[in-house]
Amino acid sequence: MATTTTVPGTRNAGRPAPPYAAGPRRASLGRKVRDNLTGHAFLIGAVACFAVFSWYPMVRGVVMSFQRTRRGETTWVGWDNYARILDDPSFWTAWRNTLYFTLLALVLGYAVPFFVAILLNEFRHAKGYLRILVYLPVMLPPASALFLFKFYAYDPSDAGLFNAILKALHLPTSEWMQSPGMTMPAMVVASTWMNMGSAVLIYLAALQNIPGDLYEAAELDGAGIWRRIRHVTIPQTRLILLLLAMLQIIATMQLFIEPLILANGAGAEDSATSVAYLIYQHGFFQNDLNGAAALGVIMLVVLAGFSAGYLRLTSKQD
Repeated sequence: MATTTTVPGTRNAGRPAPPYAAGPRRASLGRKVRDNLTGHAFLIGAVACFAVFSWYPMVRGVVMSFQRTRRGETTWVGWDNYARILDDPSFWTAWRNTLYFTLLALVLGYAVPFFVAILLNEFRHAKGYLRILVYLPVMLPPASALFLFKFYAYDPSDAGLFNAILKALHLPTSEWMQSPGMTMPAMVVASTWMNMGSAVLIYLAALQNIPGDLYEAAELDGAGIWRRIRHVTIPQTRLILLLLAMLQIIATMQLFIEPLILANGAGAEDSATSVAYLIYQHGFFQNDLNGAAALGVIMLVVLAGFSAGYLRLTSKQD
């Protein structure tokens, strides 16, 4: 009598799958298709928003920078708009003011939030209250905060807050926004007060991720507070410091609302004219949309160069 030996796992080998086995497989495939369709729907919405509100204006601006529009007629002029913009003395004044503001912002607006975060990180009580207090200016509309500085803090009379403080300290007062030499420092102070809350919270999150053992080891070695900041805090937060430095450079080089409100645009002796405000002037006051587009493309190239330098620097350090 012949016997049949069945190898485990090969009982149904070579036989067609029963009809009922296709049901769950088909249902699983349908579920995956539906899940993917939902994800792609959200992705298509985001891409459409970027395409309509970011990418299309960018491409349109590049195209307009090589055109000239007169009385509804558009003609290609090549590099003429760029040559005209580069020959304008206000172009170089605007770039000088913008770079000066960026440098001051890196010295003041970049260092102050970091040390405020270190100070807040050392507090043991009322941490939540202090964080809210530091972040409060960010929640104010920028225009409201700047008008507060313009009419209350930077009042050139003795009734202004800063002049009252200087007078109480028996120091000479200032005309602030009416003084060409004080225009940029005054705008940097206002901008730092408005925007430092976000940077402080980011720095606090980075500081709280530093292992406490590193500080204990530094204290055992006799390191003071400045040596601990130099040898422990800064190396452990290096990537965050570099990232926020790059973001601050990009943000400060797009300086616009501060001169528009605090200095009424150009400021005394064009001391507040920035590249972004010059674009605004060309587009809305001189009706020169093609020149404004050329200025925007130049700024885009400069900021892209800074971003490429940042990526190169961080890739080498990694």
